[in-house]
Amino acid sequence: MVTITSAENALKTVYLGVVSNQLNINANPLLAKIKQTTKDVWGKEVRKLAPYGINGGIGAGAETDALPKAAGNNYVQFVSELKNLYGKIELSDKAIRASENNAGAFVNLLNDEMEGLIKASSFNFGRMLFGDGSGLLATASAFDSTTKAITVDTVKNVIEGMVLDTYTSGSKVDAKSGVRIKYVDRVNKKIYLEETSVSISSGDKFYVQNSKDHEITGLGKIFSNSETLYGLTRASYPWLSPYVKSEAGEISDGLIQSAVDFLDEVSGSTVNYIACSSAVRRAYQEYLSAYRRNIDVATLEGGYKAITYNGIPVVADRFVADDTMYLLNTDEFTLHQLCDWKWLEGEDGRVIRQNMGYPTYSATLVKYADLICDKPNGQAKITGISSSVTNPFSTIINEITNVTEAVSGSGTTEEATTGQGG
Repeated sequence: MVTITSAENALKTVYLGVVSNQLNINANPLLAKIKQTTKDVWGKEVRKLAPYGINGGIGAGAETDALPKAAGNNYVQFVSELKNLYGKIELSDKAIRASENNAGAFVNLLNDEMEGLIKASSFNFGRMLFGDGSGLLATASAFDSTTKAITVDTVKNVIEGMVLDTYTSGSKVDAKSGVRIKYVDRVNKKIYLEETSVSISSGDKFYVQNSKDHEITGLGKIFSNSETLYGLTRASYPWLSPYVKSEAGEISDGLIQSAVDFLDEVSGSTVNYIACSSAVRRAYQEYLSAYRRNIDVATLEGGYKAITYNGIPVVADRFVADDTMYLLNTDEFTLHQLCDWKWLEGEDGRVIRQNMGYPTYSATLVKYADLICDKPNGQAKITGISSSVTNPFSTIINEITNVTEAVSGSGTTEEATTGQGG
């Protein structure tokens, strides 16, 4: 017989390990490349010593000169607050009772809930990796009061079922918050809400419910123009600013290699992972095809497939801007966590609890963590990449065609003239 107790045991012993593995490895190919640790976590914060520069106790001199002065490594302390990450499932009392004499039906019910939780958590955790920690999903530019269509600047970070908070001029508007996305028109960059009575204004900003400024420190923050990073001022430590190349134009091996060489020569960083949009990946594939180059494919941890550049995987990620490519040394990234994914337990040790006043039960998955990059200047970003590539042989082919036509036309005229003269 299925009971709440047996359901709890299943969540703790069977599902927890599977869910943790899915979220840590299969949620996103970039996340699978980043090491995770409980080190350097102090209370509610991550406090980590990060070295920069080199040891200065090196020198050369005459046979009787003084030895070089000792000058040890340079360190700064990164400080970041652990972010609270949650995932919640809910079961109705009616559904549990209906399947209490059918273990198979209950397992299917629980499987469906867990698969939904994994899908939602994977989407949001992948989104956070490329975010700036603010949790901003999109900004409204227009609202059609008749169709209730909300035109937004981007639909990359939104998906059906997501619950949104709405902010106007930096303040949360309760009447427009807690609303759920019904449909996303990805072609026309429009979203539709389940709550048709809500009226949105141009400039309104959308965030995941209760998440504004509480998400992990992703690439968006590292590559932003913010004055501070990990509690340090960028002006005082210029190496906190990564390499950025804008208005890049057409993709090419030379464009990618220039960023790779810069990181190697300036910061001693070796690129081992490239993330880009699907549009940029297609442009790179067109570039390789235009030059009659073979497209090599690599299999990454988690089973992801990726094309490569000089052995470096080039991964298309849905959360990267359309014209952007990131060149990363993932060895410099660490996800610091208080613990791995755990079920939120009450004082009695129970993970499934009745929702007060409702005939439903819920369980919450939790993780306290933040992402730290030890060497921000060892990372690169290229923007302004065009999505089309000019065939390098097209100009030559056109010139040959023009010459051929000219010669062919000239020969015909000469033959006609000669014939007439004869």
